[in-house]
Amino acid sequence: MKNIFHEALVRAGWVGGLAAGFLLCPPSLNAAVPSLAAEFSEAAASAASAASGRRWMTMPRVFGHLTAKDLGVVINTDDPYSVQIGEYYAKARGIPASRVLRLSLPMKATLAPDEFEDFKKQIDDFFGAKVEALALTWRLPFGVNCNSITGALAMGYDAKLCSNTCAAPSKASTYFGSSSTKPFKDHRMRLSMLLAAKDADSAKALIDRGVRSDGTLGLRGAPAVNAHFVTTTDKIRSVRQQLFPPAGSNPPFGVDVHLDQTDALKNADRVLLYQTGLTQVDFLDTNEFVPGALGDHLTSFGGILDKPHGQMTVLSWIDAGVTASYGTTSEPCAHLQKFPHPQALIGFYLQGATALEAYWKSVAWPQQGLFVGEPLASPFGR
Repeated sequence: MKNIFHEALVRAGWVGGLAAGFLLCPPSLNAAVPSLAAEFSEAAASAASAASGRRWMTMPRVFGHLTAKDLGVVINTDDPYSVQIGEYYAKARGIPASRVLRLSLPMKATLAPDEFEDFKKQIDDFFGAKVEALALTWRLPFGVNCNSITGALAMGYDAKLCSNTCAAPSKASTYFGSSSTKPFKDHRMRLSMLLAAKDADSAKALIDRGVRSDGTLGLRGAPAVNAHFVTTTDKIRSVRQQLFPPAGSNPPFGVDVHLDQTDALKNADRVLLYQTGLTQVDFLDTNEFVPGALGDHLTSFGGILDKPHGQMTVLSWIDAGVTASYGTTSEPCAHLQKFPHPQALIGFYLQGATALEAYWKSVAWPQQGLFVGEPLASPFGR
């Protein structure tokens, strides 16, 4: 399946190298690719563009999204948390036993390459081509050497990257920016998301939020939700601000976009999306996150879940009430491509993508990135 959006970003320097400024598809592609930008409020978009120079980038239109019939569940029988949460999730989403794989994994932070190969073979042998994506129902393991476990499952283990984790990965994700709703069929990538939380009760609350979110947003006459793109005093970790969309109200989707300059939001209402960049994000628990909310912070070790390391992890987002998040499991350095692209993330989510699809479609180099949350949450899905 031809990915025109992906090709445009290659030419713009996003996929092949470091981004150089704000990204737009070339004008020649605007007629060829149905534009998400055209769906936003014209008045709000033009006013914001005039004020800030920002514009909504052109994105492919996507029809449909992953559903429970596309998903498999993996349970580690050596981990009581995994057994409890895996069974709870399968019941909550109606996943039959034929798509629930029970296996034995060591309960440690990272798998060795040979342990991962055995794990992946069990995945491939059990699921074959019958599922497009997976819910991994544990907190540990989260990595394969320097790779994330979700990145290695989808892209294959990259040993070379571990000699220099700040380098560009050996290959980019062809699923990035894709209009596909069948990642395994179309891209041979078995996407996954870790159902990780601080404890079983928090994990069940996460699952309940995801299920409760389906189809609840973007409804005519409903109050708007808020997307907050935050620039902090940490200039290095605020590097994504060049990719933020214009601020303004977008009635067709029922979302208001805010460009905030602060180190932490406090007492924000009806938050759908919160993207920022700091090693620690304060006051998360003061904000009201709607079911299906997404949130992440650009930092080095947000995906390392087993020990203190001076940086906040994705588990703090989950504990505060978001439904999906993202963090890296080894030092990524300031490569924008290793973190969720702000416009891609919100753009695909507003089109009805699941949390798993929206996050995966927003990361060009996901090898070190850990995707955490309830995979099938789809608040804008119809």
